[in-house]
Amino acid sequence: MIQLDEKAYLYLLGVIPVLLVLFLLHQLWKRRVQRKFADPKLLKDLAPDRSMFKPQVKLVLLLMALTFLTMGLVNPKMGTKLETVKREGVDVVFAVDVSKSMLAEDIAPNRLEKAKRLVSEIINELASDRVGIIAYAGQAYPQLPITTDYGAAKMFLQSLTTDMLSSQGTAIDEAIELAATYFDDEEQTNRVLFVISDGEDHSEGALIDAVELATDQGIRIYTIGVGGTKGAPIPIKRNGVVESLKKDSEGEVVITRLNEEILIEIAAEGNGAYIDGENTAAAVEAIQEILSQMDKKEFEAKQFAEFKDQFQWFLGGALILLLLDIFVLERKTAWLRKLNLFNEKKAS
Repeated sequence: MIQLDEKAYLYLLGVIPVLLVLFLLHQLWKRRVQRKFADPKLLKDLAPDRSMFKPQVKLVLLLMALTFLTMGLVNPKMGTKLETVKREGVDVVFAVDVSKSMLAEDIAPNRLEKAKRLVSEIINELASDRVGIIAYAGQAYPQLPITTDYGAAKMFLQSLTTDMLSSQGTAIDEAIELAATYFDDEEQTNRVLFVISDGEDHSEGALIDAVELATDQGIRIYTIGVGGTKGAPIPIKRNGVVESLKKDSEGEVVITRLNEEILIEIAAEGNGAYIDGENTAAAVEAIQEILSQMDKKEFEAKQFAEFKDQFQWFLGGALILLLLDIFVLERKTAWLRKLNLFNEKKAS
């Protein structure tokens, strides 16, 4: 397994296409100026040792050196040993609402981004708990099974969008039923489900039955409300610019509101509690307090250990390439002319 220490330095790789463009523009400018100065055949006679291909070779060496230098700054680390460790924790599943109403901007930047930030901050505070992620709208979709890989959890969390599920609505009952299949350890006594939603457009019919079924399996359900009770329209954007507002079948602008009542009812029936998600720090603190009071279950997890730095190989490679660039001259050399390495005799 490979870890990257300083991912921010990867942006330096964006310099490579810029250098390529500048090199091509310089070559075109130089060729145009030379043609104005003299005939190409005369230029070859005036500068017989000028190489046609070495400038490109030097450019390749420079770009490769830049790539190696960047990777050295990023400092990749390689896990050299896979070991089994014992942990104590709670199984936590996050069910995140990705329906269109989560695009409302009554809570900055919008409800969905607020929900993702909440879950990300909660994961940051976890130490040895296992986490899983479910996305739901008109139906529930398993996004990430129970795992101890918090990095993967954050990656899958950031990929959540309102376009990932075609069916719209807020099928909290399906999310709860799907969450029940996540807890595969029958000995795990503390199973926790956090439902993050605005509670809008929910299906009332099978909701309470789903909650009761989950509680019978030892799952405690906590709900986190995101959004405002005053309501807000749902913007329809293109390339980050608002084009219009979502309208109903009668042409009226849809106003979506946080439905705290249903979220409070779900939490009460699920032996949990309702948490207001407006204040991120307060919500994370409340959840951290809830999890700290639960009994921990010991389980085994495999993870890579003894990560070793690999930056020295990349810096060494960059140094060698830069030295080669220094010694590779743009003019022809006698031994290269004999080898005809770049096929310049045929080209001339």
